[in-house]
Amino acid sequence: MGQLTVHINGKPYLLGCEDGEEARLQTLAATLDEKVRAIGGDAALGETRLMLLGALTLADEIAGTEERLAATEAENARLQKQLDAADSRAVTILETTAKRIEGMAAR
Repeated sequence: MGQLTVHINGKPYLLGCEDGEEARLQTLAATLDEKVRAIGGDAALGETRLMLLGALTLADEIAGTEERLAATEAENARLQKQLDAADSRAVTILETTAKRIEGMAAR
């Protein structure tokens, strides 16, 4: 098991992680650090409250991303149905056209 020291709002935190996951953990910690610093490293907030606000900010972003993903998936499903219907109509038109041509050729 690997260990890594990350820095959030200028303070070091020693964390454990699976071997090979150090880079990912560092990236995640940097993202949290960015959010915490954006909220403001005001010492009056207190470290726990600052971390909570940073985590809630990230959770809000994740929820928004999940909502956009769900909307995109729904739109994709709707468009796929339209494409399937268009394909079906195209097959019907081609079959009808082929029968007409065969009928004309038989005369």
